[in-house]
Amino acid sequence: MSTAFKKMAGTSAVFVFADYAGPSPVERDGMIWQAEELHIQELPATLQEKPAMANALALEGLEEYDPPSHGDKRFVNSLGVTLAYNQRIRGWVQIT
Repeated sequence: MSTAFKKMAGTSAVFVFADYAGPSPVERDGMIWQAEELHIQELPATLQEKPAMANALALEGLEEYDPPSHGDKRFVNSLGVTLAYNQRIRGWVQIT
């Protein structure tokens, strides 16, 4: 797992690996966050598998109808990566 992350543009709390080079907009000139700052170490050892999402923006819509719990993980089709929900930061962080 990477130790450096960037926030996705257009999202309030979705963080992907800083070297993510995929087709989705990442804050290219934005801040670099370290794993410690995002409290990655506080994620449970076993994550709760949840259904895949079409894109990262859909993750934020979950607050309305299926609020995430600490340790939920979801594959995001448009990014081709898996993200985990961290309650401490109230955000999603790439894990694979």
